[in-house]
Amino acid sequence: MESTDHELVALVVAMGDKKAYGVLVHRYQTLIRGLLMRMTSNAALADDLSQATFIHAHKKIGTYTGKGSFKGWLCRIAHNEFLQARRKKKAADAVLEKYREHQDIQPQASHWDVGDTMDLDLALSRLKEPERVAIIMCYSGGLSHSEASDAMGLPVGTIKSHINRGKKKLRELLEEQEVVTV
Repeated sequence: MESTDHELVALVVAMGDKKAYGVLVHRYQTLIRGLLMRMTSNAALADDLSQATFIHAHKKIGTYTGKGSFKGWLCRIAHNEFLQARRKKKAADAVLEKYREHQDIQPQASHWDVGDTMDLDLALSRLKEPERVAIIMCYSGGLSHSEASDAMGLPVGTIKSHINRGKKKLRELLEEQEVVTV
């Protein structure tokens, strides 16, 4: 019989059981990496953030209270790692932009400038971040609205609103490109 998340967490907290933590990592590594891949659209960054998520979770596993699912708790850590990386990138981009202004260097063309093909990931990237993250967590990650609420630190009603607005925008974006709607 397979151990539950709560049982495995108890083993890690009580005895520092590395094997139990390994089972948790194995159980959720694909989910976490997939969520972060969708959030970042960058495989290397998703790998780095996944690793940071599991390191952070291991350090803080004693703070998991058992309220809500372990999966939701882990997704909250992944979301926080994503937000922290985004803040660092914005700061680095601001410094780079100042450098370019002084050096008269033009930025490279973005993926938006390359052709007119739009896929789901591209459409997702055009949503506001809370809408995109809520949709990714619930549809790609399989989290319930309640688990996404815990992971994002937002009320369930707000999660539902983000998902509904995001789905409407996705339909519009995909219809503009004559792609089958979601």
